[in-house]
Amino acid sequence: MATTTTAPARISARIGGIAESATLAVDAKAKALKAAGRPVIGFGAGEPDFPTPPAVVAAAQAACTDPRNHRYTPASGLPELREAIAAKTARDSGLEIAASQVLVTNGGKQAVYQAFATLLDPGDEVLLPAPYWTTYPEAITLAGGVPVTVVCGPEADFLPSVDQLEAARTARTKVLLWCSPSNPTGAVASRELTEAVGRWAVEHGIWVVTDEIYEHLVYDGAEAVSMPVAVPELADTCVVLNGVAKTYAMTGWRVGWLAGPADVVKAATNLQSHLSSNVCNVAQRAALEAVSGPLDAVVEMRTAFDRRRRAIVDLLRAIPGVECPTPRGAFYAYASVQELLGKELRGSRPQTSVELAAAVLEHAEVAVVPGEAFGTPGFFRLSYALGDDDLRTGVERMGALLAEAK
Repeated sequence: MATTTTAPARISARIGGIAESATLAVDAKAKALKAAGRPVIGFGAGEPDFPTPPAVVAAAQAACTDPRNHRYTPASGLPELREAIAAKTARDSGLEIAASQVLVTNGGKQAVYQAFATLLDPGDEVLLPAPYWTTYPEAITLAGGVPVTVVCGPEADFLPSVDQLEAARTARTKVLLWCSPSNPTGAVASRELTEAVGRWAVEHGIWVVTDEIYEHLVYDGAEAVSMPVAVPELADTCVVLNGVAKTYAMTGWRVGWLAGPADVVKAATNLQSHLSSNVCNVAQRAALEAVSGPLDAVVEMRTAFDRRRRAIVDLLRAIPGVECPTPRGAFYAYASVQELLGKELRGSRPQTSVELAAAVLEHAEVAVVPGEAFGTPGFFRLSYALGDDDLRTGVERMGALLAEAK
């Protein structure tokens, strides 16, 4: 009797289930349209429009000619860079760590993935406040974990309460993801909330992975509080993620890090030794210059971002049907467009923020990221890390289009 066989899938279910980064996809589409001659203005990518500071570039140029950088170096990172990151962490957040508690990674995304890959077993749950950065749920799932979304609305400044977290906690809960200042909302958790959440995590034996990459970009007197500093007893069950990308306008250099308990860092280093080995030595030397030097560049950038922040909020609030809370950190505005959904616009009735964002790109030639990418439909995320003129022109173009919705 003949038997039939089914050909194996060409792509594994694990990898096939990963969604493309929505923010990078929007940015790539905007750049492609611009290259084709269309005057598209992109609010998609979270990328400072400033050049990397000259001293950092000079350090990289010098590193290219140094034979030490032409060879393999420790998978955990250059020893002097790990020392400098430990010193920078103590200086900027007050968290005292040893160099042995630092792993240098290929950008913040690798730090995110390796943190979850190191902490999670299949079926472990991760509490994920939404809106969330698009990479978090994909990294959790890829590591075998289960993201459990905790939706936080604008009425609570997009931040979860302890009661919400407790309601979502189960016997399988192992980790809480914490991001303040937040991508995509720009929300900044108060010291009181940070302490309360940290103490709740300690009480229930829950690990915290805290992403602090926007720590220096705060406004209106807001304070970026590191949870293991606010709650010292959490330090042994907390992994801190950071990098040079946002603070020093170094998105393309791909240097991030994770810091935490020595055994977790050692295990993550073992993973990285097989995954990618050491981060590019030239980029590490550039990062060493950045984290060891003054914060003059970030002060200059923050001043510009603050000006743009106030401008974009005013412009968005002037659009009928759009509501925009004032962000207090990072460089994003997260605006509600729910009142516009279902209305007629240029011959169609967009029912979702995905469809509305597509209409904005087609008819206004403005690229924004819809809220579906961040776990909360009905919103647009706009990065204001672009030039003042483009920012104003882009929002005004979008506003003129959306004003037609009836």
